[in-house]
Amino acid sequence: QPRLPYEGSLDRLLPTISTGLSPRKRTTSQCKSEPPLLRTSKRTIYTAGRPPWYNEHGTQSKEAFVIGLCGGSASGKTTVARKIIEALDVPWVVLLSMDSFYKVLSEEEQLLAASNDYNFDHPDAFDFALLVHTLRKLKQGKSVKIPVYDFTTHGRQKEWKTVYGASVIIFEGIMSFADKELLKLLDMKIFVDTDSDIRLVRRLRRDITERGRDIEGVIKQYNKFVKPAFEQYIEPTMRLADIVVPRGGGNMVAIDLIVQHVHSQLEERELSVRAALASAHQAQPLPATLSVLENTPQVRGMHTIIRNKDTSRDEFIFYSKRLMRLLIERALSFLPSQVHVVQTPQGQDYEGRTFHGKRQITGVSILRAGETMEPALRAVCKDVRIGKILIQTNQDTGEPELHYLRLPKDISEDHVILMDCTVSTGAAAMMAVRVLLDHDVQEDKILLVSLLMAEMGVHSVAYAFPQVKIITTAVDKKVNDLFHIIPGIGKQLGIQYLGFCPAVKLNSRE
Repeated sequence: QPRLPYEGSLDRLLPTISTGLSPRKRTTSQCKSEPPLLRTSKRTIYTAGRPPWYNEHGTQSKEAFVIGLCGGSASGKTTVARKIIEALDVPWVVLLSMDSFYKVLSEEEQLLAASNDYNFDHPDAFDFALLVHTLRKLKQGKSVKIPVYDFTTHGRQKEWKTVYGASVIIFEGIMSFADKELLKLLDMKIFVDTDSDIRLVRRLRRDITERGRDIEGVIKQYNKFVKPAFEQYIEPTMRLADIVVPRGGGNMVAIDLIVQHVHSQLEERELSVRAALASAHQAQPLPATLSVLENTPQVRGMHTIIRNKDTSRDEFIFYSKRLMRLLIERALSFLPSQVHVVQTPQGQDYEGRTFHGKRQITGVSILRAGETMEPALRAVCKDVRIGKILIQTNQDTGEPELHYLRLPKDISEDHVILMDCTVSTGAAAMMAVRVLLDHDVQEDKILLVSLLMAEMGVHSVAYAFPQVKIITTAVDKKVNDLFHIIPGIGKQLGIQYLGFCPAVKLNSRE
């Protein structure tokens, strides 16, 4: 039988050997790439998003830690991956499956697949060029598009999944160690070694219960296709592994050792980056990218009211809205404009100005408090588009976590006004900026507007993203141990505003 030609010149680690074997038939998509969330016995881990700590260039100070999981079919790779994720208990994890990277079949290859004569267990069945490119970008902290392979049609679905970079990337697949360029991207290589009889039993259970096959057919398929492929292409790569995990997901001792090593790597990176951010602003003047609303008697008076702990809820809302309107109007003055001559009703020319941009203005609120600024933006920008990002702080780790995202699909050319009521450490704002950059918004087209900011937050955002314009009504000096701004806008800010915020519906993940 003809063997697939390998397209591209990735210096293959293992020699290409034609087995003449027919493939096993797959009836449903096996793609497990980047589920929206992972539920463990301890918690729900949201896999969208990324760590918020970046250097002065707005990029991750350290690359992601990539774990490669290899092993035969039904060896328990996915189970091991999920147990590692659960034991790690960190929010920034991406689970990437090799099943997403099968090549698109030609018409001739489609016919072979239909008659069970196409070898899906051969290295040439995978698009290693796309796989290496994708994993390299993820390791660098960039967002990527992941293909979704449909085994019923032997092709890729029209819609690809968007996956964000993370602290830890777990990549699993039967050919995870079968390419030199791919191996260079793996920081830890794990081989899941499960007895062949157990793997056969698992395949029997899966194929009979899930795919409606008979016992004889499953055993014949295993002996003819799966077992020889394992012996020829997969088992020899065990020698490349840093750790071999016997018994798969049941070996908690091995999993605990893996988790300890990954934790030590993450802590080392986190401490060094946070230390740099914490000391970046000390004894430094406020950045040039910051614009503070002029401290007129009117502005000072409104701050006096909203900072007073005895201010009523209605007054707090009324004067906060007034400040927000002034703040948004101030932000609009930083948008590009050009001379525009119009004719007045009296037939005279008037030299004015008009917005000058390729596309339009989009507002993005950091939920939920940032949503309170939307009415002020809508009041001064007709038909403005609004996106939303929900970021909440994990009470155990103190890390911000991205829970929800809804942005216009064609936001990349827009000028974006990013809205949050207060910015203390800057972690949530930095994450939101990073998400916008992941969606190809240009950094110099982002304006961060906030009612009140702490110096630490101003410096952290400016340090990580020096081209982002920061606009606020006031900057306070300190942040206390609970990350509250001192002196701040009273303890009522979040509570009062959530009292009149519209409810946030989290029934989709756009």
